[in-house]
Amino acid sequence: MNNFIPYESSGSEKKSKKANKGIICDVRNCVYHDGVGKCMAGQISIGPSYATSSRDTVCATFRPKTL
Repeated sequence: MNNFIPYESSGSEKKSKKANKGIICDVRNCVYHDGVGKCMAGQISIGPSYATSSRDTVCATFRPKTL
């Protein structure tokens, strides 16, 4: 079970002008998704620190697109 609580946004997260090389993202409803599978976030936060498998992890950088 994943009990990770993502960090609170400080409002300072920025979109990068270029995609993060090597980062593949399928989450199309994230503001940082470029529409073709790349992440445009200025930095990425993944957690939690106690994860023991990929099933235990979560992208704390995720921010939903507003419609």
